Amino acid sequence: MHFLGRFLVLLVTVAMPLAAAAQSYPVKPVRLIVPFPAGGPADIFARFLAQGMGAKLGQPVVIENVGGLGGVVGVDRAAKAAPDGYTLGLNSASSVSIAPFSVAKMPYDPNKDFTLITTVVRVPEVIAVNPALPVNTLAELIAYAKANPGKINYGSAGSGSITHLAGELLKVDAGVDMVHVPYKGAAPAVTDLLSGQVQLGIFDVPVLLSHIRAGKLKALAITSARRTATLPDVQTTGEAGYPKVLSDNWYGLVGPAGLPPAILKRVRDAAISALNTAELVEQYAKVSGVSMPSSPEEYAVYLVQEQKKWGAVVKAIDFKAE
Repeated sequence: MHFLGRFLVLLVTVAMPLAAAAQSYPVKPVRLIVPFPAGGPADIFARFLAQGMGAKLGQPVVIENVGGLGGVVGVDRAAKAAPDGYTLGLNSASSVSIAPFSVAKMPYDPNKDFTLITTVVRVPEVIAVNPALPVNTLAELIAYAKANPGKINYGSAGSGSITHLAGELLKVDAGVDMVHVPYKGAAPAVTDLLSGQVQLGIFDVPVLLSHIRAGKLKALAITSARRTATLPDVQTTGEAGYPKVLSDNWYGLVGPAGLPPAILKRVRDAAISALNTAELVEQYAKVSGVSMPSSPEEYAVYLVQEQKKWGAVVKAIDFKAE
């Protein structure tokens, strides 16, 4: 009993500081790592979320952009942070449901090295071209690509990203030869798409929307099962005859594995509160995003579904990230 008593006292002694830390959390700004450069779709959604969470937590949520390897580099930094709630990560679909099947030496296990907090947003992507390319529909693009094999360069947010695999799906499904040009994020890729350095790209609607509306890019098709309200006249890939070319993107909020339950609850409550506000829902909708709050358990089920889907795609095109 004497030993048991001392053991219980030790447990209480260790637990008390942890409990106190959870109750007082946060006492300083929280860092939210976004695994793509500023200006891209992940950055847009993260900043809206950070504003809402900061108001709820009573401390600023500060964005840190860390690009590289289709989101893997930034998400890895979040995974390896101290599990104290002061470093969170915004994962993309590519970093947790594509990279595990295409990157030879993954620096993290997406099913073990994170505390899943909530899915954040789902967003459709759009196939867009530089106006100098003489096509106005997806059918015309396919015809032009077949007549000019290897002459169309398409940019992506990085090798292994959904923006890359969507292009590969289009190539396979339509039987065309296009050249992939990977970038470190959507923003630099779109810069080159606008200048004509690459002729085509498949990106989240938010990052291309203003350029499409301004006539600087031509939208050919939405790679989703449904049209989007922000581009209601643009047909889906299914309507254009390519129903297999679907690439809805999504983003989620994670922390390092071992996040204390009390801190997890505090963070999740702040995130869910932000995602359910009419203001954030409206902000997301303006750029075609659909707010997607979920429980950690629902997030885990969704992640498995996405891994099954994209794992099959990676295998089908025999893709290996370099």
